[in-house]
Amino acid sequence: MIYIDLTNVSKSFGSGTEQTDILTDINLQVKKGEFIAIVGYSGTGKTTLISLLAGLTKPSGGTIAVDGASVEGPSPQRGVVFQNYSLLPWFTVKDNVALSVNEVYGDASKSEREQRILDSVEQVNLTPALSKRPGELSGGMRQRTSVARTLATNPDILLLDEPLSALDALTRSVIQDQILEIWQKRNQTIILITNDVDEALYMADRVIPLSGGPGATLGPEVSVDLPRPRDRRALHTNPSARKIRHELISYLLAQKEKERLQQSNEPVVLPNISPIDISMHKPSWFRGLRPKKRKVLQSL
Repeated sequence: MIYIDLTNVSKSFGSGTEQTDILTDINLQVKKGEFIAIVGYSGTGKTTLISLLAGLTKPSGGTIAVDGASVEGPSPQRGVVFQNYSLLPWFTVKDNVALSVNEVYGDASKSEREQRILDSVEQVNLTPALSKRPGELSGGMRQRTSVARTLATNPDILLLDEPLSALDALTRSVIQDQILEIWQKRNQTIILITNDVDEALYMADRVIPLSGGPGATLGPEVSVDLPRPRDRRALHTNPSARKIRHELISYLLAQKEKERLQQSNEPVVLPNISPIDISMHKPSWFRGLRPKKRKVLQSL
């Protein structure tokens, strides 16, 4: 059964001659409980796609539906973890997580909300840092706080907008495993946006490349039929994983070459301007100089 359904979705900004097409003809169907990864270069519209799924912006064309209902705006049903941490620097870890809990579960008792906050923080192994502020945390801990804040609302769908791209490799692998553990426990539907093919292979059930822009669209999807839990080291030697990796990278490289050729064939349009005769626009201080100094300046 299709849970998330995008049909002929497009997104443009501006109008008329100033219109820029970001996404065109996006068709995507996701089953409940699936983990989907979309890979592509920076600037091709990946974050725009997440914003459309989250209901933060509306498509210029096409439809987006979740569980049969049209997406008309943001909803606690769809939680987003952004690329930047988006934490309030004067709040502690607990206070930052409490923001989302109080907003979504404002009618619950104080003890229920407190327990939900503590459980979410514990899921990302941040309980010892409950009273610390973002300035006292490492980058990985800040991102885990962001994940905990989203998890605290118990969304059915988790939208991950390159949440690990700014982290070092070791921290990144730790949080990848934590996200996978949470996904398997909660049976959430996850859509991950990333520019890392290896990350997509390690985490997702299906990987879909995004073509180059402007007017990017989804390329041919690849099913990752590898047993879980997956071993990072084995991915580099597993024949199936290597084949999938080669297909994805070949497609992305072809898109980059296509973009390069398009740019090289575009005519260069020079501005319609006329040169200024400096001798007709000499400032007063120049005319007041002695002839010798004026001659030196004119020769420069």
